[in-house]
Amino acid sequence: MTSNHHQSVMFDESIDALDLVNEGIYIDATFGRGGHSQGILDRLGSMAQLIAFDQDISAINYAKETFNDPRLKLFHSPFAKMHTVINDLGLTGKINGILMDLGVSSPQLDNAERGFSFMADGPLDMRMNQTVGLSAAQWLAQADEEEIANVIYQFGDEKKSRHIASRIKKFQLEQPLETTFQLANIVSEVVRGQKKKHPATRTFQAIRIFINQELKQLAETLEHSKDILAHHGRLSIISFHSIEDRIVKRFIQKNSRQKSLPKGLPIVDQALEKMPFKDLGKKFATKEEVQHNKRSRSAILRVAVKN
Repeated sequence: MTSNHHQSVMFDESIDALDLVNEGIYIDATFGRGGHSQGILDRLGSMAQLIAFDQDISAINYAKETFNDPRLKLFHSPFAKMHTVINDLGLTGKINGILMDLGVSSPQLDNAERGFSFMADGPLDMRMNQTVGLSAAQWLAQADEEEIANVIYQFGDEKKSRHIASRIKKFQLEQPLETTFQLANIVSEVVRGQKKKHPATRTFQAIRIFINQELKQLAETLEHSKDILAHHGRLSIISFHSIEDRIVKRFIQKNSRQKSLPKGLPIVDQALEKMPFKDLGKKFATKEEVQHNKRSRSAILRVAVKN
């Protein structure tokens, strides 16, 4: 059964971090079921604008059925194309804030047909946008053992990636690998002793990230944000695992920290390079939120403001 309910993680913290301007122009890069978008709209004036992106057509259809706000512009597009859309709208350098919630939404996880979850059996798909690209099953069928192992290790930090890839290829010699339960069972035979999470968590995460090119899209979008944002525009980014958070952290550090100068030299203003951003730090979900929403326990919110 598919649910359209999605509890937005770090809801108030992520919106507060945008330091909203009453008539400002904002971007929700990951619309999902519109929790953050609605929260932003509720706090903006009548002349404000919110531009939202989602590559999942079910999210777009939900928005069209549920949202009726003239301030909202919705685009069926991955956020990696944000800079093109914003440029076409004539808004480059005029955006007051960008919010990105990098997690998979509850409706996506709850819908077995999407293939994101090892908790419900369904087709092994995992595409955010099901109209383009290879499904996870199609990719696993054509990829060789080494490629599969590398993806599971690189994007999932799974130490037993080579054993998992070997088992996948052996399974495919007997029958097609087409469902989430088939893959979850293969991984569970290799990865044992996991107490707090399912043995297949890292493998599913890795394949999903690879299929959707999530890290590449994230890195490109962060770079484009330097041009998209207005002076004093904010970045508010929620990530759910260390690989994504590392990309966000390194981007903010690279664009906010001065290069070290030789010791003993007098420092004058001209010697200080003007950095694109100021790092406003990170936050974690409160204990109360984690108790009510387990998804929030791994969430990290990082915030930066454009100089």
